[in-house]
Amino acid sequence: MNRREVLERAADCVLLDRNSQYGPPENTFVEIAGLWSFYLGQEVKTHDVAIMMALLKIGRLKSNPIHGDSWVDIAGYAACGAELSELLEVKNET
Repeated sequence: MNRREVLERAADCVLLDRNSQYGPPENTFVEIAGLWSFYLGQEVKTHDVAIMMALLKIGRLKSNPIHGDSWVDIAGYAACGAELSELLEVKNET
């Protein structure tokens, strides 16, 4: 799988597949951040969820670096994290 294929598959996942299955990532990541915050006893922000999910995939790749879906998922989490951090920045400016 080349770079373009990874990014195209990630785009399909975050813009079509996952969106239709789970709703917009900003809603899902807010829910996950709330659950993790409660469990950990400290605030977890939505962009932290994207970072930690990417780290999960990186940990899996350490064991199996040829697993293409993990590379795709990392690209998807990066895209979601970038968007969520931008939304956070806009929210902090208001």
